[in-house]
Amino acid sequence: MLSNEFCSLPNIYLVGPMGAGKTTVGRHLADLLNRQFLDSDHEIERKTGASIPWIFEKEGEMGFRSRETAVIDELTAQSHMVVATGGGAVTQAENRTFLKNRGIVVYLYTPVEIQLQRTYRDKNRPLLQVENPEQKLNDLLKIRDPLYRDVAHYIIETNQGAARDLAHKILQLITA
Repeated sequence: MLSNEFCSLPNIYLVGPMGAGKTTVGRHLADLLNRQFLDSDHEIERKTGASIPWIFEKEGEMGFRSRETAVIDELTAQSHMVVATGGGAVTQAENRTFLKNRGIVVYLYTPVEIQLQRTYRDKNRPLLQVENPEQKLNDLLKIRDPLYRDVAHYIIETNQGAARDLAHKILQLITA
């Protein structure tokens, strides 16, 4: 862990697609900065007592997005945090505003092939429970990549390097 020299840094928010490694990289980054780490999807599940697939099934994607916006508003109002957002958080303009104006946003860019390798067995991703997950990931990236880039202060490619190495790379970027 590093000393308190990083206390003045604002919150750090990780955005990117499913399988980008936001949670894993975020945990390492929080350890390096001696900060609390939270995953917005996990916070939604904790607050509701329901899984994300259940919320999608009962309330639809818009019901989920409404809950997500409330959680992102709450998390970005705190300080000394590293937060991993859900892959679709950037689809809501309000979320992009919260993230961009309340901290440093890092886009973990990940090619679809890597996303597919990292998510193909995960049943906790409602948007991938389709006949052709690769096509779905391509469709999502086409829509979301411009939004990730718009909100990001920094862009990191995640297809090379371990999560800990990526966390160090992010730290170097934001403190340069």
